[in-house]
Amino acid sequence: MSPKSTFVTALACALMLAACQSGPHATADQAMAEASMSPVAPPPPAPPAPISVQASAMDATAYAGNAKAARMVAMPSYPMPPPTNIENYERPDDNPVKRAAETPLSTFSIDVDTGSYSNVRRMLATGVRPPTDAVRAEEFINYFRYGHAAPSSRDVPFGVSTELAPSPFNANRQLLMIGIKGYDVPKTTLPPSNLVFLIDTSGSMMDEDKLPLVKAALRKLVPQMREQDRVGIVAYAGSAGLVLPPTPGNRHDEILDALDRLEAGGSTNGGDGIQLAYKVAREAFREGGVNRVLLLTDGDFNVGVVSRKALETLVADQRKSGIALSTLGFGTGNYNDAMAERLADVGNGNHAYIDSVREAEKVLVRDMQSTLLTIANDVKIQVEFNPTVVAEYRLIGYENRALRDEDFDNDAIDAGEIGAGHEVTALYEVALVGAGGERLPKLRYASSNTAAGNSGEIAHLKLRYKLPGSTSSRLIERPISRNELRASTSPTLRFAAAVAGFADLLRGGQNIEGWDAKRLRNLAASGLGSDPEGDRTEFLGLTRSADRLILGDDDGLHVGGD
Repeated sequence: MSPKSTFVTALACALMLAACQSGPHATADQAMAEASMSPVAPPPPAPPAPISVQASAMDATAYAGNAKAARMVAMPSYPMPPPTNIENYERPDDNPVKRAAETPLSTFSIDVDTGSYSNVRRMLATGVRPPTDAVRAEEFINYFRYGHAAPSSRDVPFGVSTELAPSPFNANRQLLMIGIKGYDVPKTTLPPSNLVFLIDTSGSMMDEDKLPLVKAALRKLVPQMREQDRVGIVAYAGSAGLVLPPTPGNRHDEILDALDRLEAGGSTNGGDGIQLAYKVAREAFREGGVNRVLLLTDGDFNVGVVSRKALETLVADQRKSGIALSTLGFGTGNYNDAMAERLADVGNGNHAYIDSVREAEKVLVRDMQSTLLTIANDVKIQVEFNPTVVAEYRLIGYENRALRDEDFDNDAIDAGEIGAGHEVTALYEVALVGAGGERLPKLRYASSNTAAGNSGEIAHLKLRYKLPGSTSSRLIERPISRNELRASTSPTLRFAAAVAGFADLLRGGQNIEGWDAKRLRNLAASGLGSDPEGDRTEFLGLTRSADRLILGDDDGLHVGGD
């Protein structure tokens, strides 16, 4: 039934009730006749836009007008059913422990996404037990900066550092931390930017933590734009429309006015929106500059091209034009994390989840250079463990970034990107031969002979990357010496270990030797260090929230399922 029909029926019921109360001269037939002749108040006209937006925003305004009229009619109230949670997450099982003698190579793509951490933070802040698939350890770890060494010059776009020390979770094992730090670029010297804001204005975006927060987030970014930059806006719902053609970035009021006029309504045709956004970005392409589409959505695509694989193919084809796609996720209840993360991966971009204006400021202002400017493409890591020294190892996180060993040298294989000033951190748990930290059962028929190798080396680290615009990769390699093994962990590694342990705890705590949230909090506090933005201190608070949920304290908190 249409909103108009619903309104007419409700009005008829009200007039029939009035007729019964006013005496025999006011009949039900008259009431029905009056209702049929009663005009429905027309919706207020849609505000003007620089370029016509499709009807979805006007549909939302009309719906709001009818809803306001309907509230004037006395109707019985019924309890509303609780909202259905259809959030979509997709994460493989934890990486297994591997024998170095059988599988010496560990190969994966780097990941600079942070969306999993801020999304889980949102859940914990509202008393919801995060589903295990929402927790990606590498995105928890990479949410924080650890002060990795930057490159000495721009000849190589990033520096590489390592630390090897005893694991806090088991003294018989070691933690190997690999740190990558991209060279930094001051905001004032960023090359010209060509940005297209691709904004989901479908009906699912009406909530305060969706389209209103999208607008608040972009209000943080727009004032950073300069005259040499270009900003375009595409909105999509039932169909896609151009809201603002590429406009000089210093016309802040004009850009913000276009944002303010956006309203939510209609279904979601993400495929059309992506195609139009790339078209607008190509028309304003900045040679040697930053060319990027920022997709701001809850990921609930339900019209047009809705298959994730089809959308991935569309984005993968478009990235060849030199235009990256980053995704910013918003909202609760129907958030499609799997879609938003994967589109950013294949679009040579990064994915973040915005749960507050503060997070928007972090992503779009504080980390603007790394969010926008890519300095190295297709960055891959391959670690070869020396089986004469290492019995077992386990990579913490990066499950959905795993690559086949032969993919490391194949320049046709896509991998992750590093932005200016970005840090990437990877942690391995390592059991040395004879140290007693092995977890796999001994093999009855295993050979007593180990592979030949330099017993002074723990492992050999290799990285491949491409400079922007290049099709051939460059190689960095360095051995990790046994002499690098420290007697105790540094504060930096202690904090990183606490974050990794917290992610594992939320996923069931299978790899942290029975540690609980309190012990993890104490470990993090011992490595708190300098915390100018308060991110690490906030982490301590999250461990307290998780403690209440996992222990099941009756604080009126809702515990979600897996």
